Amino acid sequence: MIKRKLGKTGLEVTQLGYGTMGLRGANTWGIRVVEDHTAERFLNRVIDAGINFLDTAPDYGQAEQRIGRALHARRKEFYLATKCGCDYTQHADHIEIKHEWNIDVIQRNLETSLKRLETDYVDLMQFHGGDAVTLEKNGLIDQLLEFKQQGLIRHIGISSKLPDLTALIELGVFETFQIPYSCLAPEHHDIITAASESGAGIIIRGGIAHGGPDAEIQRPNLNDVWSAAKLDELLTDGMTRAEFILRFTLSHPHCDTTIVGTCNEDHLEENITAAKKGRLNAGLVEETKRRIAAL
Repeated sequence: MIKRKLGKTGLEVTQLGYGTMGLRGANTWGIRVVEDHTAERFLNRVIDAGINFLDTAPDYGQAEQRIGRALHARRKEFYLATKCGCDYTQHADHIEIKHEWNIDVIQRNLETSLKRLETDYVDLMQFHGGDAVTLEKNGLIDQLLEFKQQGLIRHIGISSKLPDLTALIELGVFETFQIPYSCLAPEHHDIITAASESGAGIIIRGGIAHGGPDAEIQRPNLNDVWSAAKLDELLTDGMTRAEFILRFTLSHPHCDTTIVGTCNEDHLEENITAAKKGRLNAGLVEETKRRIAAL
């Protein structure tokens, strides 16, 4: 498994990470329902495969609890990233999610996550959104720095997107940025470079574009980009669409890790195989960019 340094954190992470939203359980969005025993087996399979970076959040339904139950005895084998700013209500058949930027919510998120994850620290705590002015004004960055000093968290980051990213990078406090990017949604390409050049580690989300045109859950807007750019013409040597999309993401020179979520063991194996092949060749990357830019 290809590994990279996550910015200046010192963490050496696998370029293929694992996003755990799909482990949210039956009482959240009601799709891709995963039972407890299946989640436990799958999480262990992820670690057995050598993936060492897991991303989760308090508002991902049962994901944190399942990680804690399945992997607490293997805690030293992987890096654990979660989030804060998550104010949510669990209903019988769904989760009502909102993000709140105050000290009480952040404190509650940390305490709840540590308990659920069955650990006494998290490697990376990320704001689940937020803008630079609000986070500073409300004292929340200082709050995370205090958690870090206490040893409850080891590094601080943020999951964000444009237009908020520019000001967040300028603060100079975040050790990682989690940013959306793929060949089908490449608008964050340059800001990823800027964030990395500031010294921060880059975690890409959406790096497999939800599976592309062959995804279980179809996203017509992404499919339209694929079709309009005629990217099927660029597939060679039996390459699948999902492999192409993932390897394009891994080709961004500043992608330290991309968190891909699946609960399908066949898809996991396909992702691992694709990630081990590494980047697409430079000519293929440039032709893909040219076609997407022309749309």
